[in-house]
Formats: sequence, C-alpha cells, structure tokens
Amino acid sequence: MLNLILFGPPGAGKGTQSQNIITKYGLAHLSTGDIFRANIKGETQLGVLAKSYIDKGQLVPDDVTIKMLQSEVEKNPGAKGFIFDGFPRTAAQAQALDVLLEARNQKINVLVSLEVEEEELKKRLLERGKTSGRADDVDPSVIQKRIEVYKAETTPVKEYYSKQGKTVEVNGIGDVLEIFKTITSKIDSRL
Repeated sequence: MLNLILFGPPGAGKGTQSQNIITKYGLAHLSTGDIFRANIKGETQLGVLAKSYIDKGQLVPDDVTIKMLQSEVEKNPGAKGFIFDGFPRTAAQAQALDVLLEARNQKINVLVSLEVEEEELKKRLLERGKTSGRADDVDPSVIQKRIEVYKAETTPVKEYYSKQGKTVEVNGIGDVLEIFKTITSKIDSRL
C-alpha cells in the first residue's frame, strides 16, 4: 500500500500533480480543499464552521479537519493507498494522521514537497482566481495571509516527516509533465 502526502504552499501545483499521481498509482485522492468545499456546498455543520476560517485565510482547526478526513478514509476501505493533498497542515495533524493510519496498519511512505518561490505562488493564485470562483484566490491580502500561515504553521509538517526520512523535494516550476516525471522517480525510489 502506498500512502503519500503531496505538500507545498497554496498555488504550488498540488491539485494538478495529484491527478497524474492518482492515475499512475491507482490511489484514492483525499484533498482537504475538496472535502471542505463539498461540506461547505452541502452546508454541513462542519462545512459552515470550516468556511468561517477559510474566508479569513486561516487554517481550519485540527479537530474539524481530522473529523472530515477520517470520514473520507472510511469511505474507501478497498483503496490501494491514499494521496493526501493539502493535509496535514500542522505538526499536530501529521501526528493525528500517523495515528489514524497506524490504526489501519498503514503509514505514510513519502512526503513530496513541491518547492515554488513566493512571487510565483502569488501570480499563480491570482490567475487561478480569475477562473476558479474561489474567493481566497482573488484577494491579494488573503493570498498573502495564506502564504504567511503556510510558512508559520504548515512548514513544520515537512520537518516532522524529514525526521522520519520520508521527505523528498521537487522543483514545482516548469513543465507539468517534467515535474510529474521527477515526482514519480522520487516516489518509485522509495518503494
């Protein structure tokens, strides 16, 4: 079983690359962003709560995120593995994910970190905001806040998995297919 985390700041290309990885490895895709948006659209209790944080460019609290994620993992009992896209976002979430997987006799095999410079991220997010309909991609101040939150709260996740020897870095700037080839080469070297 292959469980991997696709990691990087907002706009690094996680959504784009996750689709290619899912196809190649036959993984179930667990995107916290997609899970949040589905809960928000469905106006679930957790969705309404998550929206109040997302609209301010803040991270959704761990307990809310973990409840949503656990529900999604349980919906895929026959999965060959999972790609965690946009999760974990804090060291506490990383620890909770390890506990969740250990209870299923699984583990994270690799964290793939997409590395992209801040100015490129801002450009990508503003461009995406023109077509995505996502409120958090159109306001430069919210984008800046999201990047700052990522740096302060999310980068420790990379450190957490680096200490376990599970982190690989990939340059997230360039041709999508070339980036994908680099990602798969690094994943395959870990299997």
